Amino acid sequence: MTHALTLMQWLSPAFPVGAFAYSHGLEQVIADGTVHDADGLHDWLADIVGCGSGFADAVLLTAAHGADDTAHVDATARAFAASAERLKETDLQGAAFCDTARAVWGLDLVALTYPVAVGAAARAMAIPLDQTLPLYLQAFASNLVSVAQRALPLGQTDGQTVIARLTPVIATTAATAAMTPLDDLTATSFAADIASMRHETLQPRIFRT
Repeated sequence: MTHALTLMQWLSPAFPVGAFAYSHGLEQVIADGTVHDADGLHDWLADIVGCGSGFADAVLLTAAHGADDTAHVDATARAFAASAERLKETDLQGAAFCDTARAVWGLDLVALTYPVAVGAAARAMAIPLDQTLPLYLQAFASNLVSVAQRALPLGQTDGQTVIARLTPVIATTAATAAMTPLDDLTATSFAADIASMRHETLQPRIFRT
């Protein structure tokens, strides 16, 4: 029970990593009209979680959870970021997570990328990987649904329906990532990567990425 409560605290919107400020390129595809309703949002997020940066984050988290020294995993995460905004997103959220985890739980974490920070923190707190991965991915998807609700005519019920529909994808991705070594790190949601690059010059915009 304690592990579940700790994870829910870490991955809650109230945890001060500033996740609300990042759209992960979603603002760009909403501006383009590529994503304009709940079905389109679900399909976009399913691809990101299942074969894009969500999956990559899960593999990085897995590697960090199993590592005595996360330096190589963190360097890999930074090198793998598909755009300047993606690097900013994982760097700033990870640093904020480390600051709070160090202040509240006394964890020896400093300036790691976000999935690496969560994986290292879970290891330090002896929180099992099979609990951490799916909740991390659900929080990732939930934040992007919140982004869409601020940028689209998408109601709360529709938003929760999208998250519920993503449950099988999240579960499968978590299970696959848990068995994927860092050397097999991959992501193939190229449209999402390009959207994050194009977002760097989007005007006007609400979100940092």
